[in-house]
Amino acid sequence: MFWGAYMKFVLISPKNRTVYNFRGELVQELINEGYEVIVTGPNNEDVSRIEDLGAKFELIPLNKNGINVVSDLKYILSLFKLFRREKPDVTLGYTIKPVIYGSIAAKLAGVKNVNSMITGAGYVFTAKSFKAKILKSLTSLLYYIGFKSSNTVIFQNRDDLSEFITRNLVNERKTRLVNGSGVNMNRFTPTTKPDQITFFMLSRVMYSKGVMEYLEAAKKVNCKYSNVKFMLLGAVEDLQDSLSKEELEPYINDGIIDYYGETNDVTKYFNESSVFVLPSYREGTPRTVLEAMAMKRPVITTDAPGCKETVVDGVNGFIVPVRNSDAVADKMEWFISNQEQIDIMGEESYKLCYEKFDVEKVNREMLKHLGIKSEV
Repeated sequence: MFWGAYMKFVLISPKNRTVYNFRGELVQELINEGYEVIVTGPNNEDVSRIEDLGAKFELIPLNKNGINVVSDLKYILSLFKLFRREKPDVTLGYTIKPVIYGSIAAKLAGVKNVNSMITGAGYVFTAKSFKAKILKSLTSLLYYIGFKSSNTVIFQNRDDLSEFITRNLVNERKTRLVNGSGVNMNRFTPTTKPDQITFFMLSRVMYSKGVMEYLEAAKKVNCKYSNVKFMLLGAVEDLQDSLSKEELEPYINDGIIDYYGETNDVTKYFNESSVFVLPSYREGTPRTVLEAMAMKRPVITTDAPGCKETVVDGVNGFIVPVRNSDAVADKMEWFISNQEQIDIMGEESYKLCYEKFDVEKVNREMLKHLGIKSEV
């Protein structure tokens, strides 16, 4: 269905990098459907990469961390002004503040088709501290208000969907389910694995991502096997849940891991890996795992929402308990002792990825849920 050149779609984003890395194909699908796509972002980093997708960029400053009443009100007001000026037909926000404040602003501005996407419940739903519990209560209240303003709320795994319904945060009639953000299987393609068995984790360096479990597992395995390599790729950020550089340095200095910061080309590191590891506490559907699967890598991940959907235990990898470095180490050692299984399980990863997570299939579902296409 083609809606004409004057339909407008606003994508409310928390970070520019996530637009071209995770939503690029969706943006292009929307443009193919005849939409003018406007992307909001918190700064001017890599704007050209967003514009290369065919979208327009609108700077809307955003304080992503914590709750600051003044800056959050400014964010809502800026979005409201944008919506009143551009009069979009459809909006979609993802991550906490774009979902909550984007939905409220869109509703106040009279947007008829307001959509939210939960790409993971996030740190506040996994942390155990008293402060985190207070933040969870406040965030839940804000979600409830934001979802009241949304026409559709799209989830990336069934556990999150069920929890949000059970907690009465969202009306079940508004909810939809997709298999994550999908992965471009033409970009992430199978490659030859290295001669040296290499475990790889790609993630922001945060406790809730399971980085400490990965580091401790690597340390245990490294003591037994000197010919095994461990890679960690991801940024150390100034967030409450982040490991500090000081906490990471002993593992680097002792030669346990090879650490790399952020990069615009993750395929290079997947190429150098044998097995992908993500011991996360909770995800939406982890894009990094999908990328590994598309490149025929077996996966070690946790029995956590979002993660467990990506692995059939014992078929394309292993599912281990959350917060259990010993279990991660055990599965690493299994791969070391059964190296012939790496290629076999990698093939199964690829098959599962194609069946469930190919971005073309996921985006067809997205367009249906957004009310843009009636057929899939």
